[in-house]
Amino acid sequence: MAASCPCGRTTPKGQALSLADCCGPLHAGQPAPDTERLMRSRYSAFVLGDVPYLLATWHSSQRPAELKLETGGKWLGLEIKQHRLTGADTAEVEFVTRFRVGGKAVRQHERSRFVREDGCWFYVDGDEL
Repeated sequence: MAASCPCGRTTPKGQALSLADCCGPLHAGQPAPDTERLMRSRYSAFVLGDVPYLLATWHSSQRPAELKLETGGKWLGLEIKQHRLTGADTAEVEFVTRFRVGGKAVRQHERSRFVREDGCWFYVDGDEL
């Protein structure tokens, strides 16, 4: 049985999607069809430690030169609160992630901004809520 996708996406019947049927194709280079899927794929990339994917999906205007992920953390889940288009090629996703680092539980609530260029969505930045 294939492992469930870390992003937690399910079928309409509530069955967990596998990584191969969910975020895996995006990690392999398929463009995200919308910002919710891009956000989910970025969460999965954090869980899996896929730094090249995170950098590739970060808009060049805000992309850091390098990205170091914290080691020893345990990702506990993603909840998409809202996603909406804010213009023809701009959008926002409000989400909550939960993780544990050094025995301490952390909850991150953010509204992220995205932009579409040449048919591809990119994460720009976000505000903590």
